[in-house]
Amino acid sequence: MKFTYCNTDTKAVSKDIGVLFPGFGENEVLAVMSPHDDDAILGAGYAMLAAQQAGAEVYVVIFCRGDAGYSTVEEKASIEEVRTRETFDCYARLGVPADHILRMNFPDFSAYGHIGWEKADGKPGDMPRMLRFLREKKVTRVMIPNHYHEHIDHLATYMMASFDVPQAGDAALVDHGTPHAVRSTLQYSVWADFDPEDAMVHGRSNALRANRILVATPAVEEHIDDAIRAYVSQEKIIENLVATRRERQTANGTFVEPYIAFDCRPKINLRPYIDWVNQYL
Repeated sequence: MKFTYCNTDTKAVSKDIGVLFPGFGENEVLAVMSPHDDDAILGAGYAMLAAQQAGAEVYVVIFCRGDAGYSTVEEKASIEEVRTRETFDCYARLGVPADHILRMNFPDFSAYGHIGWEKADGKPGDMPRMLRFLREKKVTRVMIPNHYHEHIDHLATYMMASFDVPQAGDAALVDHGTPHAVRSTLQYSVWADFDPEDAMVHGRSNALRANRILVATPAVEEHIDDAIRAYVSQEKIIENLVATRRERQTANGTFVEPYIAFDCRPKINLRPYIDWVNQYL
């Protein structure tokens, strides 16, 4: 499989996966945070394959149970079991084994109530389990779903991941694993456009909201399409998403998957404020 990596800020085009994951090297572990079981394959499938090809170990963290994913009343009682089997099949086709899939098991449309260390009812939120996972597996790269007008569970997953990830490297809560820092994060989209903030800050067109693009050959898209087909129970629900994948194709026949590279814990730059004070005070 062949990949090309693009930075829309610098206009760099390269065969180096470091464009997506800076400083990519040995012992890389990628964790894709997936609100629902099919979101990772739909929005970050190319990146998962590219990371594997470059030598990374890949995990998929699924936040919601899939209990709302039935298209007929008759499916309601069995949908979670069915989707679990389909999920193992789907990601196995990408080379991700069952023991590399972590299920948080939050109810669909309800993940938001599980944000943080402790929920309102005093029971553990997502963070204790997430922190142990990130540290135990020594995760180096994380992909987080788009939060912008996509789905309440996508927003919740974005909130959990983007605020839990920096904690993995902090010298705190050490009874939940030895601190291990995540080196970089990417945001992926399943179907909605990204937040325009990054484009505005960096002076890009509002139509070019992603700052990274992975360009893949048709063989890669065919591989992803085969994996998506494992979700037989979701055919009616995701048929429009699958149909729109044709919109990913470029003039030369390749396919694109856009992301936003971002810092979960950006450090403030005080220099402009100091310069202002030096000038006017």
